[in-house]
Amino acid sequence: MSSVAVTTWYLEQTSAADLVPAPAPPAEHAVRIVRSEVPSPEFSRFLYTAVGGDVSWTDRLPWTYARWQEFLGQPGVETWVAYHRGTPAGFIELQGQDAGAVEIVYFGLLPAFRGRGIGGHLLSEGTARAWDLARRWPDRSTTSRVWVHTCDQDGPHALANYERRGFRRFDTRTEDEPALPTPGPWPDAGPVE
Repeated sequence: MSSVAVTTWYLEQTSAADLVPAPAPPAEHAVRIVRSEVPSPEFSRFLYTAVGGDVSWTDRLPWTYARWQEFLGQPGVETWVAYHRGTPAGFIELQGQDAGAVEIVYFGLLPAFRGRGIGGHLLSEGTARAWDLARRWPDRSTTSRVWVHTCDQDGPHALANYERRGFRRFDTRTEDEPALPTPGPWPDAGPVE
């Protein structure tokens, strides 16, 4: 099997004041960001495959229903979904960790919704929800750090979006990974003109 060198950037914010919010999309776009409060393996797997299918998200594809349920049911795990006129457009998944850390585990938009100003807004709102996570999970420590990693296999604007929102790089790694075809969602998926 062939391999490809993948560069991964690790970024963080260490204060809620680090967040530089993006402007909200125009009101006529009817973009809403809503927490998916009932853990749903079916819905979360849909979001994961629909957003990550063209950028090689494969690590969760083998997860069983029980594994999804176990992950989503952890205290401090939240999924926030952006809706554009009632249609899921993207999501951000948060995981509260030890010592007040919150990881943005996954973040992205379905291909048809990229380039519409939704991503910066979703990242801004999701990061703000990471900073106030302990309000919704009283047994968790107050957030002292929000972190994320992205790589050169993700969307071409991912790293710049994180940096525009106030995230700073704290590590960079390049490793060889198996060269796998993107899993979908299907050929030529993308924006409808």
